[in-house]
Amino acid sequence: MRFVPDHLVLSVVVGSRAYGLETEESDVDRRGVFAAPTPLFWRLDKPPTHVEGPLPEQFSWEVERFCVLALEANPTVLECLWSPIVERSAPAGRDLLALRRAFLSRRACRTFTGYADAQFRRLDPARPKWKQAMHMIRLMISGLHLAREGEPLVRMDAHRDRLLALRRGEIPWPEVERWRAELDAAFAALGDRSALPELPDRRAVDDYLTAVRKALL
Repeated sequence: MRFVPDHLVLSVVVGSRAYGLETEESDVDRRGVFAAPTPLFWRLDKPPTHVEGPLPEQFSWEVERFCVLALEANPTVLECLWSPIVERSAPAGRDLLALRRAFLSRRACRTFTGYADAQFRRLDPARPKWKQAMHMIRLMISGLHLAREGEPLVRMDAHRDRLLALRRGEIPWPEVERWRAELDAAFAALGDRSALPELPDRRAVDDYLTAVRKALL
C-alpha cells in the first residue's frame, strides 16, 4: 500500500526554502503527515510510523506518530505546523493545523535549546561546518520567539543577511560564540515569563486523533 501520497493529509516545505535562507543550490525539503486506514491497525503488522519519499528529500509521519512527537515538543515537527509553504492540506490536515497550539508547552524551551546545544557540541571551532552553525543559531532564534510570542519563528527575513553570512563563513568563530551566548542569556532572562502554557492540551489532541481514526474506518 502506498501511504504517501495516497493517504497524505498534510505536506509542507521545510528547510532553507521555508526559512527564507535558500540559495540556488538548495533542495526542496518536504515533510508530511499521512493517516493510515484504521482497519490496518487491527493486524499484527501495523502501518509504518514514517515513510521516506517518493519525492527526493520527502519524509512523512503517520498521524499518531506526528502527534506524539509534537506533544514532546520536537522542534522539527513543531516547525512543520508553522511552515509558510503548505503544498497539500486535506480536511484532516487542515484540522491538524488549526490544532497546532494545543501541542505547545514550556517543554519546547528545553527541546529547542537542547537540540541547538547538541549541534553546537558537534562543531569543531578549528574547522566549523558553517551551514550547521547557521542552523544552530536559527533554531535558537526560532525557539526564543516561540518562548516569547507563543509560536516558532520560521521565516528568518529579519535575520537573513547575518545568517547567510554565517553560512558563508564570513563571521569569525568568537562572534558566533557570542551570538549563541546572547541567545542563551535571553532564554535564561525569560525565567517563568514564557508565553507558553505549562502543559500541552493532550485531550484536544486525543479528540483529534480519535476523529481521524473514526473517519477512516
